[in-house]
Amino acid sequence: MTVTALPADALLSLIARTTGDEKHAPSSYSTLDVLWVLYDRILRIDPRNPDQPDRDRFLLSKGHGPAAYYAVLAQKGFFPKEWLDTMGAWDSPLGNHPDRRNVPGVEIGTGSLGHGLGIGAGVALGLRAQGYLEPRVFVLVGDAELDEGSNHEAIAYAAATHLPITAIVIDNQSATHGWPGGIAARFPGWIISIVDGRDHELIEHALARRHDRPNVVIATVEPKRG
Repeated sequence: MTVTALPADALLSLIARTTGDEKHAPSSYSTLDVLWVLYDRILRIDPRNPDQPDRDRFLLSKGHGPAAYYAVLAQKGFFPKEWLDTMGAWDSPLGNHPDRRNVPGVEIGTGSLGHGLGIGAGVALGLRAQGYLEPRVFVLVGDAELDEGSNHEAIAYAAATHLPITAIVIDNQSATHGWPGGIAARFPGWIISIVDGRDHELIEHALARRHDRPNVVIATVEPKRG
C-alpha cells in the first residue's frame, strides 16, 4: 500500500465545497485525520470495485457531519469530486447523512446515532460465518454517541465472542454524561489504545495491529467550541 502525505489543503478545499450542513462542521473536522489514515494506509478496499466480498469494511456510525468522509472518499476516487458541490440537494447522491444505496464505498446509512457498533458486530460475525477471516471491520463512533445504550450491548457481545472488530472513538469531550474511568472503562474485555487523533503515525500503529479479540482506539482531539 502506498502511503501519501495528508493533502491538508486539498481535503480542506474539498470539505469547503460541501455546504448547507455547517452546524455539523466540528463533528466532521474531528474525524478528518483518522479517516485519512484509514483510507490511505489501512483499509483493503478498491475504489474501482468497492463491493469485493473480501474487502475490509468501514462503518461510519458517527453519521452526523459527513463532509470529511465525503472529501476523503472523493480524494481516493470513489466518486467524482464534482459531487461535493451538490451535497444536500434534492437530486444529489450525497445527503446530509451518508446513504449506502447512493454513495460508492459507503457500507451503511447512518445519522441515527448508536447503531454502528451493533451493525459492525453483525458484519464481523457474518464474515466469520462465511469463512472470510482476512477482512477487518472498523466502526467509527463519537464519544457522545456512547451515551446510547445499544452500543453497550454490542460491546459486551463482541467481547464475549472475541469478534475481530476495531472501534474508533473520536474523543472531543462532547459527551453530555460523564463516565467513571473515562471512555476506556466502557469497553471491558477489549484491547484499548489511546492516541492523539491528529498524529498519523500513532493512529496508523494502533489501527494496523490485528488482535484475536475486539480492539478500541480512542482518538483524542481538541474539544469542540461554541
